[in-house]
Amino acid sequence: MADTVAEAPPKDEEEGDLKSMVAYEDAEEDVESLPHSEILDIFEEGLARLVQNPLLCDLPIQVTLEEVNSQIALEYGQAMTVRVLRADGDVMPIVVVQNASLLDLKKAIRRFMELKQQREGGVKHISWRYIWRTYSLVFQGEKLDDDKMKLKDYGIRNRDEVTFVKKLRRK
Repeated sequence: MADTVAEAPPKDEEEGDLKSMVAYEDAEEDVESLPHSEILDIFEEGLARLVQNPLLCDLPIQVTLEEVNSQIALEYGQAMTVRVLRADGDVMPIVVVQNASLLDLKKAIRRFMELKQQREGGVKHISWRYIWRTYSLVFQGEKLDDDKMKLKDYGIRNRDEVTFVKKLRRK
């Protein structure tokens, strides 16, 4: 059996490896010396490039990790989009897990509106207690009133439309 001797890498490869290690350490030092605002800008540029991916192209430029995770869950069939139609005709695409309850949907609507306000400005405070006292969610003519009930038990599936409807006042 012949002894095998590992050949030493050519001198050029050693120099290349050494140069890349030095470049990496220099880059690390550069990052440590950058102010927070510049690091944030670099991160946002990278995130903007990431959002151009066909899988994530529906997401806004100022995307949150929560939104990226929701989009991935949608792609894997672990979540669904419920289209919530507001009284002004605006449709909100709300992402919830497959086995979400009505309460989960309401929380997701609240989070969607908070993110929308942060991005666009506008109203600073919404009283969600007032909203849920004044409006109901309705699906195919049925009022959704049990927060603990699962959306699938109401018959709500992916891409179904739920409507905000003003409650009638009792006398």
